[in-house]
Amino acid sequence: MQQQSDPTGIPAGCPAHGNTPLYGPEFGSDPERHYAELRSQGHSAPVDIAPGVQVELVTSYDASLYILQNPAVFVRDSRRWKALGEGRVPADSPALPMMGYRPNALFSDGAAHARLRQAVTDSLATVDQVRLVRLVQQSADYLISRFSSDPGGEAELMSSYAQPLPLLVFGDLFGCPPELGDRVITGITGIFQGTPGADEVLGGALAELIALKRRQPGEDLTTRLMVHSARLTDEEVLHQLVTLLSGGTAPLAAAIGTSSALYLSEEWPAGLPIEDAVVKTLWNYAPIANYAAHYPTQDVELGGRTLRANDPVLISFAAANTDPKLTEHREQLSAKAHLAFGAGPHACPAKDPAFMIAATAVESLLNRLPDIEVRVPFKELAWVPAPWSRSLTAVPIRFTPRVVPSAAASAASTPGGTPQPSASAPQTAAPRSAQEATQHKGGLFSRFRAWVRGE
Repeated sequence: MQQQSDPTGIPAGCPAHGNTPLYGPEFGSDPERHYAELRSQGHSAPVDIAPGVQVELVTSYDASLYILQNPAVFVRDSRRWKALGEGRVPADSPALPMMGYRPNALFSDGAAHARLRQAVTDSLATVDQVRLVRLVQQSADYLISRFSSDPGGEAELMSSYAQPLPLLVFGDLFGCPPELGDRVITGITGIFQGTPGADEVLGGALAELIALKRRQPGEDLTTRLMVHSARLTDEEVLHQLVTLLSGGTAPLAAAIGTSSALYLSEEWPAGLPIEDAVVKTLWNYAPIANYAAHYPTQDVELGGRTLRANDPVLISFAAANTDPKLTEHREQLSAKAHLAFGAGPHACPAKDPAFMIAATAVESLLNRLPDIEVRVPFKELAWVPAPWSRSLTAVPIRFTPRVVPSAAASAASTPGGTPQPSASAPQTAAPRSAQEATQHKGGLFSRFRAWVRGE
């Protein structure tokens, strides 16, 4: 696609044009160095968020708060994106799935945003916290059971635990039957991996789920959104579910993986609670690193730079949280003063449940595998070389092999039949039989539901 060029003949948005690329191995190897260089340019600086896609990145904590809390001047509707409207954004750009307009609360403003957000917040408020903790523990037990009996006592935590756990939790909260839950997980995973057709898989599965809940309402988030007084259309319900999935699963996976690795690291002080490791992760390794595109309704002067009307301004939550100007005040700030969940009218409506899920996931891991260790020092772990998320690529672990019984087995051995956490004492690990390994050929969610039932 022909890109606009300046009088020197250098394409706009090209790294040679002076912009810092916020993607690729060099950025992934040392994000903090890149943020430090950008801070030297002021409150914000132009960066390439993807090849051929220039945005203004805000690295200052104070400037980020100003933008997040000033929705009259900085709006979220990406249909204003000037370069996109003029055809200057590559059609296959990885920035489009992240920044392109969708009819959901994230990309809405004013009354439209208030209506959609109220439906989401009210629906989330119906989630029982005790049930949510139990669901996270069950999901954790299932995933740990899949690798804990490995005779070598080794596994990779991100792919085996941190990444799939939020998917299981959301599948249950949405009220998915097993087969639909499998397709939802396939679709959202494919979107993050760039799999062709994944968007259609996810949309089709959610459309079927909504149709099912029209016929058979349940005590789940999908039904709550559908019966809310805001009277959302089926299409609006679908897009709010996509927002919850995309805004919840990948960031939660990053938070669980980083918090676990940090807590188990050589630099973590003994005796500090797990919650502190999650808080430090949110401050120092913001799971959503650079996001929340805003579009100024007029030219705005900010810190000596002009933010042009309808040009995207992204918030670097990662850089804002580690702004050196905060260093002397961090101890006086509330533990929740970080921007990992955003701020202002578009702040994450599920920040409290998200924190609970992350902390419970780390706690469950330590309870089930009390001698777990990370096989690589924390400072040597690699980060995903992408701008959107601060996530570890892999966390190799070792542990004493043991067997984690299914939820049904735990319930059967508990007085009253109520599922309780199983004992974490090591047991002799027996390899799974071929019949056991092939008994359930469904996807991840189907196998999880069968495990819960003890099948």
